[in-house]
Amino acid sequence: MATPKQEAHWQATKRLMIITMLLWFFFSTVVFMFAADINGVKFLGYPLGYYMTAQGSMLAFIIMIFWSNNRQEKIDREYGFSDEDREDE
Repeated sequence: MATPKQEAHWQATKRLMIITMLLWFFFSTVVFMFAADINGVKFLGYPLGYYMTAQGSMLAFIIMIFWSNNRQEKIDREYGFSDEDREDE
């Protein structure tokens, strides 16, 4: 049986996972569905739809990895499950 602290940690982790997956879905699917519509906008001299398919989504994924990892570390520290806390044991 999970303790209340473990349950709260899991709920925060689950929220982060859902947000991360929604962002991933947006940048991997939704952006490409509207690529033709957003090509009228220019970014760095290229149509935005082209830029997002060539580089933008990859950049978004990399940023998401670092953001998600940083946020998970904060959640772990908040609930006492970080690696730093385990070294003290």
